[in-house]
Amino acid sequence: MKEENSGNQDSDFLKERIKQRPLNRKKLLRRTLITAIMAVLFGLIACLTFLLLEPVISNRLYPEEEVVVREFPVPDEVIEEEILPEDMIVDETQMQAENPETDSVIMDDSHIVEIVAKQLEQQRAGTEEYVSMNNAMMGIAREARKAIVTVSGVTSEVDGFNNVYDTVNQTSGTIVFDNGIEYHILVDTSAIEDAESIMVTFIDGKQYPAGIRRSNRDVGLTIISVSKHIMSEETRNQIKVIELGNSSTVNIIGTPIIAIGRIVGNEESICYGFITSTTGTLPLADASYKLVTSDIYGSSSAEGIFINLRGQVLGIIDNSYNSEGIENIVSTIGISELAPLIRSMCNDSEKAYLGIYGTDVPSEVHEMQGVPLGAYVRETEMDSSALSAGIQSGDVIVDIEGEEITGFKDYVNALFKHQPEQTILMTVMRQAPEGYREIELEVVLGHSE
Repeated sequence: MKEENSGNQDSDFLKERIKQRPLNRKKLLRRTLITAIMAVLFGLIACLTFLLLEPVISNRLYPEEEVVVREFPVPDEVIEEEILPEDMIVDETQMQAENPETDSVIMDDSHIVEIVAKQLEQQRAGTEEYVSMNNAMMGIAREARKAIVTVSGVTSEVDGFNNVYDTVNQTSGTIVFDNGIEYHILVDTSAIEDAESIMVTFIDGKQYPAGIRRSNRDVGLTIISVSKHIMSEETRNQIKVIELGNSSTVNIIGTPIIAIGRIVGNEESICYGFITSTTGTLPLADASYKLVTSDIYGSSSAEGIFINLRGQVLGIIDNSYNSEGIENIVSTIGISELAPLIRSMCNDSEKAYLGIYGTDVPSEVHEMQGVPLGAYVRETEMDSSALSAGIQSGDVIVDIEGEEITGFKDYVNALFKHQPEQTILMTVMRQAPEGYREIELEVVLGHSE
């Protein structure tokens, strides 16, 4: 028993109680407040320093050039003759040599050898001229190819297992304008209308994001824009803005053209051919577009452009309007009729709406039947501004706000000069028992979108 008690005493002696140091709450609170105040002060000083020095540092490291935003210009309509293939030949001196007239006398062997040698020389010259012309056309196509891009519309989808994947629709686009801060690209609307993001791949393979500037539902075309600020200097140096040509040139049928884009499938391609017809039309409200066909056989869903031998755009490829049996004949919408619409979309201005389907008054009808020259109204759309203003089928529009209208193209161009919701004064000629009489109408223009 004594041993047990001594053991307990030893264990009591070894026990030690550690007491915590009393917490000084006032001192802790004071330190916390000082730390918080110092953090706020340092943060404010850092923010002020950044705001004051950032513009100075940025301007020195990346000096900004003064950028002037340009508007798409109104092109002067100049009727030019198309360049013919023979005009592209570099050396034409051999073409000017004529075959020597042979005498009706009997020729010896030396004369025969000389004539055969000249014939062979002419054939050789013809081959060289063909190669020269082909090289020239290839050079034109390669230069225009710098304005062709691949536009990808990206949309995210979810499969049955909740896995997210991207759907990419691709189409060809054409760089049509540079306003100083952006490149404007003309593209088929169907490939990007439901896209969550749009990417543009230029000729150097570099890809940049793009945004929609303005669309036109009637012809299914959209202008998208890519900021020049985000593009590398290398890319900007390799691309070009293509020039719009004139598809209303006299005697354009039979002239050579180059088709560039996705002509035969999904891959970029170049095809050569000739214009075979310009008689087709695409009648739309407040517009009438010329359809230009070629002898090029391609995909029924071909995309791209026609260019002439000057490297200018003659039309935007669209085979959806081809008649049955010629679905694969590559056709375009003429650029002369599209140019005002392209200019309007690039300048981000909405086209005014009137709602008229019309045509020109043929000169023979004007002379024989006395129908006034102007924009002949074939039909007005229901619930349109034209119908509300009292414009009727059979009327001939001869004046808009003091501007003489001699054909339907004049009417379309005049409409682009005015804005939606603007009230304009129109003069129409309406048939009456005693002939045509002049009527002035006030029209409130509507919205096309």
